[in-house]
Amino acid sequence: AARIIQNMDPTADPCKDFYQYACGGWLNRHVIPETSSRYSIFDILRDELEIILKGVLETSDQGDREAFQKAKVLYKSCMNESLIEQRDSLPLLEALTMVGDWPVASADWNKTKEPNWSMEEKLSIMNSRFNKRVLIDMFIWNDDRDSSRHIIYIDQPSLGMPSRDYYFNGGNYQRVREAYLQFMITIAKMIREDKNMSKDDSFVQEEMAKVMELETEIAN
Repeated sequence: AARIIQNMDPTADPCKDFYQYACGGWLNRHVIPETSSRYSIFDILRDELEIILKGVLETSDQGDREAFQKAKVLYKSCMNESLIEQRDSLPLLEALTMVGDWPVASADWNKTKEPNWSMEEKLSIMNSRFNKRVLIDMFIWNDDRDSSRHIIYIDQPSLGMPSRDYYFNGGNYQRVREAYLQFMITIAKMIREDKNMSKDDSFVQEEMAKVMELETEIAN
């Protein structure tokens, strides 16, 4: 009750400006940060929680249960920027190798990789190792017909862009779509460069256009 009263402005006439009357105290005491598009009690709680979590993650992990140790190791690995810079694209290249490489970043993928490439196997690796659902989403959840048990669900996954609108609509959607395609082209070129492959911009653009076409068909 005290917090509600604190966030009000009792000096305002509610019959003339009810918003100022109900929220004036909050508006007077809070300014939307330049890095945010909104600011509410939930945003404040989130910021406070992040500070608390940072303190917890930076404490010693001696005597912690395994789950806490893993969280602290993950946090330390993300904070070690010098090692991240040193490793450069190596983790990404290793991940690509695990899922069968990337044709656009391979000189002879059709000959060396495709004969032994299995979509079912690679989809399962993407799901189990990287928590990435491609083409098919599969997860365990409560059975809608019997809430006392869990079952396997098979569903459609999310798209590369936020929604179907981005693949078909004009205006800002089209600008995002063009930037998305350019982003894919840029990443493919970077990976080819890191693998010391020859520069072939036309090939990369053709391949990424095919990817965009496939994503559009899936969105449709």
